[in-house]
Amino acid sequence: MSASQKKLLSWPPSPPVIAVVLSLVLVIWLFGGEKQRARETPPGEQVKTEQRLAEVEVHWSQAQPAEREQVVQASITAWQLVDVKAQVAGRVEQLLKQQGDVVAAGDALLRLSDEGRTQKLAQMRADVRLREKELEGGRTLISDKLISQTELARLESELARAQAELAAAELAVAYNQPKAPFGGRVDRRYVEVGQLVQPGEVLMTVVDATKVKVAGQVPQLQIGQIQPGQKATVTLLDGREMHGEVHFVSLAAEAGTRSFYVEVHAQNPELWRVAGASATLRIHQPAVNAHRVSPALLSLGERGELGINIVNDANVVEFHQVQVIGFEGDGTTVTGLPERVRLITQGAGFVRPGDKVETREAAE
Repeated sequence: MSASQKKLLSWPPSPPVIAVVLSLVLVIWLFGGEKQRARETPPGEQVKTEQRLAEVEVHWSQAQPAEREQVVQASITAWQLVDVKAQVAGRVEQLLKQQGDVVAAGDALLRLSDEGRTQKLAQMRADVRLREKELEGGRTLISDKLISQTELARLESELARAQAELAAAELAVAYNQPKAPFGGRVDRRYVEVGQLVQPGEVLMTVVDATKVKVAGQVPQLQIGQIQPGQKATVTLLDGREMHGEVHFVSLAAEAGTRSFYVEVHAQNPELWRVAGASATLRIHQPAVNAHRVSPALLSLGERGELGINIVNDANVVEFHQVQVIGFEGDGTTVTGLPERVRLITQGAGFVRPGDKVETREAAE
């Protein structure tokens, strides 16, 4: 063992060694005391942080009477439009009416060649007179029992046949001059003088445009609001307007579109050339109480329904489903809200239905 090691192991220890040992003991004592006091001292009561309610800006809205209307894209047809066709064969001998001419019901439009129909008519008339005389004589003979009942029935049958042939001959002669089926105008002419026509061939088109029929398709969700007799406005593409009323609403929807056919009758006293054109149809409905709101307030509910968030009297957010009934400028008219309601104008995106909120009035 070296001299230095012997010196360290010697007793009593030197003052420096004693100082180091005492320092270690003091540190251990201090650490142990603080740890024991931490175990024995109960923790102080924690201060709970109070969560603040979300603040939203609200605006009072009062329902006002609002006119409702159903807007439909529609097509316009003339009140009456008929293609006048040839009923018999013949050659066009004379055009009695031209395109654009005004006609009354029953006016002759043109004249076809007779083709022997007048002569046949005269023959049928003579045949009827003969059969009438034969039947008259037969009734005299039957009273004297000179002919049988069977022979008398034959004479009656011959007279009936002759009368039927006479009626057909009279029609054939009348068909020599096709007539206008109703009052209106000749809209188109398809034949020329000297042209040979056959039965069924179109000769002229007659149209009555003093009234028009406006037809459109209404979606199944809105068809319950449409009733015959409701007033309607027809707006043409150039801005002109016609006025009428709903005349017919179909009972069955079309299979492809699930929409219902609606027909409006409108007056056209100035004979505007609108038949065949497209138009916007506005069907007016009884007024209802509604709110006019900004479109920005509209949102979708959990099931995809359109609605608006409001704040009730208990300062709780509620979601109300609404129906849009009109647009005007930067406002939207909706139904489905209470008559007087607080609309959330700012902060609606940070709250949900059922949340309690603080409110502040929106600036006017």
